[in-house]
Formats: sequence, structure tokens, C-alpha cells
Amino acid sequence: MNAPSPTEQEQLDRMMASIIQRIATGPDLSKDIEQEEARQGMLGLLRNAVDPVRAAIFLIALRMKRETREENRGVLQAILDVTDHATAEVDEVLDIADPYDGYNRTLPASPFLAPLMAELGVPAISHGLDRVGPKYGITHRHVLAAAGVDVDLDSHAAARRLSDPALGWAYVDQARFCPPLHDLIELRQKMIKRSVITTVEVLAQPVRGRLKTHFMTGYVHKPYPPVYADLARLAGFDSALLIRGVEGGVIPSLRQAGKYVAYHDGGEEEEHDIAPDRIGIRQDTRCVPVPDDIPQSARGEGTVTITDTAAGARRAAELGMAALRGEHGPTYDSLLYAAALALHHLGRADSLSDAAARVREVLDSGRAAARVA
Repeated sequence: MNAPSPTEQEQLDRMMASIIQRIATGPDLSKDIEQEEARQGMLGLLRNAVDPVRAAIFLIALRMKRETREENRGVLQAILDVTDHATAEVDEVLDIADPYDGYNRTLPASPFLAPLMAELGVPAISHGLDRVGPKYGITHRHVLAAAGVDVDLDSHAAARRLSDPALGWAYVDQARFCPPLHDLIELRQKMIKRSVITTVEVLAQPVRGRLKTHFMTGYVHKPYPPVYADLARLAGFDSALLIRGVEGGVIPSLRQAGKYVAYHDGGEEEEHDIAPDRIGIRQDTRCVPVPDDIPQSARGEGTVTITDTAAGARRAAELGMAALRGEHGPTYDSLLYAAALALHHLGRADSLSDAAARVREVLDSGRAAARVA
């Protein structure tokens, strides 16, 4: 991005001073800022035109007072303004947005959801980055790289993969589709705590469909679905599927009832109840468990944290490829559950049960494994 002119820099400095004076005055006196102010402030960060101390105060103060709808939207709009967007030569694209900070209590199956959806006739993309807090966990990039996938495509190369009938899916990294945002990772690491960036970066939409683009993400805390739904509409997603998933990802618990929230054609969101046993999933574990031979440390009763992300990524890649070849187990069921929800949400099946039957047929055939290239 071009550096601001001296006049622009002076205006930005005055604006950031004014913003910080308003948002960083304690729990009772802090004031909200307008959407355009949040956008301009975030653009200043993305242009590397804001002093790092002021940049950190901007992000932390927004978080401490709790970001408003307008502030979230302004920060997202700034990211959208500098993202390298590409349109695939397909009518519809499913955008799978798992947590960018990854997984550290389970082995993720979701990196293999995009090739599975492609085999089901739905071009799909996932995106992320290598390492970011607060979890610094196993990411899609780690797992797909371990499976031999090119994880350094830019948006346009990824769009071409989606347009290839033999592939139909891709991964694209933030370092390629939005370098100015990726350049803020060091600042985010020094801040330690999560910021508004963690919430909005998953909506950057690096690859779009010619007619429609659909957003699929996960959440843990109940206040997030309306936030994500509003931001998804701002980003231009035609529909959104927001799943209460394990570690905030797109796969629900495999052993207990859950929920998802969705909207279609930009309309209002609706909440839906789901349960794994309704589609024949019966597991004693809620997710893909961490094998004993993967380095891990106990943190609280019944909870482990993976300490070797590379080893975890390699095992997740092995399990993911085995599931795509039809091997049953928690990874298979995780992909079955998430893919059935997506297929039904997109109107490709009349019921969740019908969607699950279609997904099972594809998984058992092993055909999706050939798309991982």
C-alpha cells in the first residue's frame, strides 16, 4: 500500500489521537466511535502509518470497552478494502472459515472439508495463516501442508483451482490474500490478548463465486452469531452457516445436542437445534481425540493441550486422508456432520438425513481423496 502523504499523515495522527482519547478512558467514560472512524483507523494500521504503541492502544481499548456493531463493521470494511479478491469461474462458492489460531485440544478434521464439499458438487475454499494467538494451535495451513497441498497460492490461483472440475477447492493464506493484515501478526503477538481483528479477519472473502458466496464458520460463545451474521451481510455473503463447534470450529460435538444459526439470501438469521444421533453418528468422544503419542500437557481435569503442533498436524493429515478414503472413526464422523450441515444449508438436500446419506456415499467411495493434490 502507498504511504500517506505528509498532509494525510497529519490528519491520521490527529484522528487517532482523538479516537484514543475517546475509547481509552476507562469502563465508565469510554465512548464509541463511528463506523467510518473505525475504518479509517484500521486502514492506518494496515498502511503501517500508525505508531505501534497507538496501534496497540487502539485495538486493546476497543476490546476492553467491547466493540460496537459499527466499530466491528468499520474494521472489517478496512480489511475488505485491502484484500486481494478473486472470482472463481463457478456460480457458487462455500467459504469455510475455521479459527485462524487453530486447534490445541483436538486434531482438526475440518481442513479436509473443502475437498469433500468439492466432491459433493460444491466448490469450496478455506483460508487461514501459519501461527497466531491466542491459541497458536494447529491450523489448516499446517495440516494441508502435511498432506502435500500447496498452501502458498494467491487468491487468483486459488480461484483457478475452484474452477477446475477435477479439483474444485483450494486453501489460500492470509499472507497472500491480505499482506497488510498479515504484517500485523507481530503486533498482535506482543499484545497477547485477542482483539477485534480475531473476530473479523475470517470474513475477508478472498475468493467469490460468480453468483453467490456462502459463509461457514464456527463459534463458542452465544453472543457471536448475530455479530457474525451482521458482518457476513456487510461482506456480501449471500448466506451464512454459523455452527456452535468444538474449539470454535465448524464441526459440532459428536456426542451431544448442539445448535447452528443461519440466514439465506441476506435475510434474518434463525437458530436450529441439531443432534448427531439424528444422522446416525454415535461417538463416545465429542471430537477427534489426541492420541497418546502426540506430545501434550494436561491442563485441568480431562483437558490436554497439544505441545507439538507439527506432530499433531501430521497425524491430523493422516487421519483426514484416511477418512476421505472411507475409513470410519471420529474424523470420518466429523466430516460427515459438517458436510451434511453445509449441504442441507445450501439447499442441495431436502433434509439433514438426506444430506448425510449423500455424504456417506461419497466418503465410503473414497473419491474425495483424489482431490487432495
